Amino acid sequence: MSANEASLHAPVPQRSQGMLFGDPLPELDINTGYRGPVACRIAGITYRQLDYWARTGLVEPSVRAAKGSGSQRLYAFRDILLLKIVKRLLDTGVSLQQIRTAVKALHERGVEDLTSMTLMSDGASVYECTSADEVVDLVQGGQGVFGIAVGRVWHEIEGSLAELPVDHAGQAPVVEDELAKRRAAKRRQLG
Repeated sequence: MSANEASLHAPVPQRSQGMLFGDPLPELDINTGYRGPVACRIAGITYRQLDYWARTGLVEPSVRAAKGSGSQRLYAFRDILLLKIVKRLLDTGVSLQQIRTAVKALHERGVEDLTSMTLMSDGASVYECTSADEVVDLVQGGQGVFGIAVGRVWHEIEGSLAELPVDHAGQAPVVEDELAKRRAAKRRQLG
């Protein structure tokens, strides 16, 4: 298979590459979420980037979106995985426009497919490879210079999040700063 056929812009027959380390990926609780600062820390991005990407629809929080001033977005594990992949692609020189195209294609294919692929980039385009043969073909063609084994990134994030606070959808957000505490106290008095 040529690199062009492995491009995210063209459909690729779905094959199972499996995890590079042989470990199955665990099922995730869809109600478990992480606040913006935690997502930023794990993905290695600024809060400004996170906010911009959420507002422009690049990576939106799937557990809970922000609803007005003072509300907290909650990002699912898979959202953080996507944030970290976007950051790595940006670091390789891929334009945000190309990343948007790649993310849109990944969403159309379904998030489950994401964990069994390696994303390759030549700095201009992003290619998905779902088998070792596709990776070899891409590299031999001289196009792929940077690869992201998504399953490996999954395990990195899993380890990093193990010690960090988790929120659950439906729970009231925990108040962190003094101004937010005052506002919460005032709402309780009025309500």
